[in-house]
Order: sequence, then structure tokens, then C-alpha cells
Amino acid sequence: MNADALREISAQAFRTILLVSGPTLLVSLFTGLLVSVFQAVTQIQEFTLTFVPKIIAVFVCLFVMAPWLTKIMVDYAHNLIYNIPNYVR
Repeated sequence: MNADALREISAQAFRTILLVSGPTLLVSLFTGLLVSVFQAVTQIQEFTLTFVPKIIAVFVCLFVMAPWLTKIMVDYAHNLIYNIPNYVR
């Protein structure tokens, strides 16, 4: 395995990580922002109020995007396994 192959594998791994984790992180970020604005407007300072909406929003996001996320991960694994002979040389 040479440096170019290692660089390619690393780039694909980081791209896959960003594609898989990005949507759930963005949903969590926007949900937290909305809840924080709601808390600031209503002056409700309850810690559990921030966690429950985030958990529900992330769960819904994962449920809705599961087929696409699974396809991304399976394609990466398939590509990695398929190219093992090329990487061993």
C-alpha cells in the first residue's frame, strides 16, 4: 500500500463520516437553537427542556434518513472491500 492509496482511503472515510453524521448534527444544532430562543423569550430555565426535543428530533431524523445513511455506509464498505486486492499490491 502506498501513500496515495492511504490518502484515498482516508479521504473516503472522512467524507463518509461527514455525510453520515452531518444531518443528525445539524438537526440537533437547529433544535437546540430553537429551544434556546424559546427559553430566552419565555424565561423558562429548565435543563430537561433542552434534551427532550433534541432527542426526539434526532430520532426522527435518523428514522427518516436511515435508508440513505445505510446506502452511504454500505457503498463505502463495498468499495473498500472490493478494492482490497488493489491496496495489497
